[in-house]
Order: sequence, then structure tokens, then C-alpha cells
Amino acid sequence: MSEEMFSVEQVAERLGLHVRTVRGYIRAGRLRAVRIGKQYRIARADLDALTGRPALAGGGAAVEVSSILQIDGVDRAAADRLATLVLATANTNHQPAHPLRIQTVHDEERNRMKIVILGGASATADVLRLVDAVLDGDNGLLTGEAGGA
Repeated sequence: MSEEMFSVEQVAERLGLHVRTVRGYIRAGRLRAVRIGKQYRIARADLDALTGRPALAGGGAAVEVSSILQIDGVDRAAADRLATLVLATANTNHQPAHPLRIQTVHDEERNRMKIVILGGASATADVLRLVDAVLDGDNGLLTGEAGGA
């Protein structure tokens, strides 16, 4: 286990802070550190947690996809049904480390809907497949015929 450790001085230099500020972060609990003798040592993962950079296991890269769908010819009722379906998909995403964020907008004047998706590649692909299936399928969801509506 050879995790890289930094001294308070090294952390202060990397972050462009005063040494006293870094020690204050440690005492306040904002920066986790291990005391060895009279000195503190800070692990890379703890430094990354302070700065907001994710500490990635296995050296893999973090991937986030952003997609904007524009769907023409969608009235308000159909847009509401599609938005409910898509947002329910986002809420049932079982990857808390990589949340799926979705926003929908409907332009009544142009009968146009936009769906903005931010999240992991596979979860975004799942949402895109769902929207494609709804738009291409003869399920009546967009025409209001599904379920006797």
C-alpha cells in the first residue's frame, strides 16, 4: 500500500495557501490528516476530497455525457407524459456515485420539447434508447391513447 502522502508545506504550496491555513483546515476537520510525531501527513485522496477532484480507483477516467434532445411536433400533454417517463427513469437510476440529471422544457408556441441529460455514458444511453422507443413505437403515449387516456 504505497499511497502518496504530503506534508503540510507541500499541500500549502500545491494549493497556493499559507501553511497556517492548511493547519487550520486540519484542525477544523475540513482536511483529513494523520499526525506522525509533530508533523501532519495528508493522503492524496484526502487532498483530492478537499479540492473536489475525485479520487479514482484503478486510475480510470471519469466520464460525464451531456445530451440535448429536440423533439418537434409535441403538444403540451404529450410533453408532460414524456417528461414524467424520462424523469422517472432518472429517479430510479441506481448509481449514486454518478447521478443522472435531466431537465425538460416545452415550447408551446412551436410544439417543441427539449430534454437535457447529464450523467454517465451508460445511463444516458439508456435514456436515449427509452426516448427512441417511445417516439418510434406505436404505443399511444404521445397521442394520449395509452391506458385509455
